[in-house]
Amino acid sequence: MSPNLTYVAVVGVLFAAGVILLLERSLTRVLMGVVLLANGVNVLILAGGRYGGPPIVGTTPEGEMSDPLPQAMILTAIVITLGLTAFLLALAYRSWRLVGHDEVQDDIEDRRIVELAERDAGLEVEDVEDDDEGTS
Repeated sequence: MSPNLTYVAVVGVLFAAGVILLLERSLTRVLMGVVLLANGVNVLILAGGRYGGPPIVGTTPEGEMSDPLPQAMILTAIVITLGLTAFLLALAYRSWRLVGHDEVQDDIEDRRIVELAERDAGLEVEDVEDDDEGTS
């Protein structure tokens, strides 16, 4: 069985768009990226399955039956994606209610570690101050 190029193209586009959206700072875009990646994985699993008749013993010859495992894996992936999507929606909503936007904030402690490392190396850096938004 040769791979269907339509499935390959769809998986590639879904993966590329999902990764691009995951790299954004907005939680809404991260959520959309996760959904696109999950759909890309589902299409990839579907494309990996064997074509054939329904896997019902007695109605279809054994050599012509399709493999039911990819469909079961896709159903499991859909349920996992639903849970992850609900969690990310809750995070985005909570962020919106607390700070008025859904952008991921910078980590102040991470900036301080970089500042200390650059001071140890003898480089001058700007001071990092704490503020409400987490940016300097």
